[in-house]
Amino acid sequence: MRIPRIYQATPLKTGESILLDAQAATHVARVLRLKQHDQIIVFNGEGGEYVGVIEAIDKRSVKIVLQSYHQPQTESPLHISLLQGISRSERMDYTLQKSVELGISEIYPITTQHVSVHLDEARAQKKLIHWQGVVNSACEQSGRDVVPEVHELASLQECVEKISAIDGQTMLVLDHRATTTLEKVNTANKNRIVIVVGPEGGLSDDERGWLIEKGFIGVSMGPRILRTETAALAAIAVMQSLWGDFSHA
Repeated sequence: MRIPRIYQATPLKTGESILLDAQAATHVARVLRLKQHDQIIVFNGEGGEYVGVIEAIDKRSVKIVLQSYHQPQTESPLHISLLQGISRSERMDYTLQKSVELGISEIYPITTQHVSVHLDEARAQKKLIHWQGVVNSACEQSGRDVVPEVHELASLQECVEKISAIDGQTMLVLDHRATTTLEKVNTANKNRIVIVVGPEGGLSDDERGWLIEKGFIGVSMGPRILRTETAALAAIAVMQSLWGDFSHA
């Protein structure tokens, strides 16, 4: 049986005992139905993980003693920053979850001219907490011990101005009308990638033109128009095959 993995945003150290937060404790006790002396893996997103044993447990509290530290090699050699046009709740959650499984490094939710989801500041903050929770859970499931950050919601322009100031990265935008494919991208900086994926309504002509002016390379994912969640995940999988996880298999 696979040992359950739990994310905890707290300092961890071999030999110490910790109390899980309320949400994790409820999940361990009521959903997983673990018992005293069962093994559990705990990680805090900073790299590495701790194998522990449940020392005490009830419906609202779980105490774990951390017995050993390990550093599994689960991170991609690529640093991929996904600038994702926000989509409706289930689709956005799916994109976040699967992109984490595929090895994404960080996620920038963005608003564009054609977004169908409009959030005020209060709702945006609630969504940010929810999206980070989706990412945390995906790390628990997929065996990752470095947790990608979901950055605060920003406009496409604000986000690009910020991220394009970083040197030594390849900047891509998915465009079904482009003639270049990922395989034909001509750049030496393929270990640090920024990729923009439009929302359900796609990017506007003005947005695509502006991105090209900012140094982004337009790339196509084939002759068919993909949904936003399909496009992002297909692109990440291809990049991992060409330059990342599977390129030296």
